[in-house]
Amino acid sequence: MIKEVLVVEGKMDVVAIDKAVEADCIITEGFSLKPKALAAIEAAYKKRGIIILTDPDSAGERIRRFLSKRFPEAKHAFVPKEDATANDDIGIEQASPEAIRSALEKVRTLDWQPQAIFSGSDLLKCGLSGGASASAKRARIGAKLGIGYANAKTFLLRLNHYGVTKEEFDKALAEDAE
Repeated sequence: MIKEVLVVEGKMDVVAIDKAVEADCIITEGFSLKPKALAAIEAAYKKRGIIILTDPDSAGERIRRFLSKRFPEAKHAFVPKEDATANDDIGIEQASPEAIRSALEKVRTLDWQPQAIFSGSDLLKCGLSGGASASAKRARIGAKLGIGYANAKTFLLRLNHYGVTKEEFDKALAEDAE
C-alpha cells in the first residue's frame, strides 16, 4: 500500500488506480475543488502526505498548479499523455495499470528553491526546443524522467524544480537516441 494519499480528478481515475496499486484516493471532481475536498486533501497532506496524479491535459495541469501552491511539499506523479489516451479521451482513467505504476515509481517533489542546472540553451542544444520534433522529444524525455509532457518553458521549470540531475537528464537523452 502506498503511504501517501493520491489526489485524482474523478471516480473513474480511482477505478484505474485500484487496478494498478493499493492506495487511498481523494477526488477533486475537476477544478471545482469544493471546500470538503480541499479539507480532505489538507488533512491527508498533514497526516500522510499526498501525491498529485492529475490528467495530462490543460485542466489537470491547472489543478496541479493550484494544489502545488496550496500544498508545497506534495509529491507529483505524471502519466505520459500517450499512455493516458484512449477512445478520444485523455485521463488517468484511460491509463493502463503498468503506466500508473510506472508514474508512481518516478514520483518527484517540487523544490521551491530550484537549482538553475538547466537553461533554455540546453533545451535548444538537445533538440527539446525550437525544432519540428521538439514537442515529441520533450514528451519522451519527460516520460523517462517522470516529469510529464510540457511546453518548452514549463519543461525547463520542471527540470529545475523537480530535482532532475544532469546525470538523469543525460541518461534519458542517451536512451532516447537508441
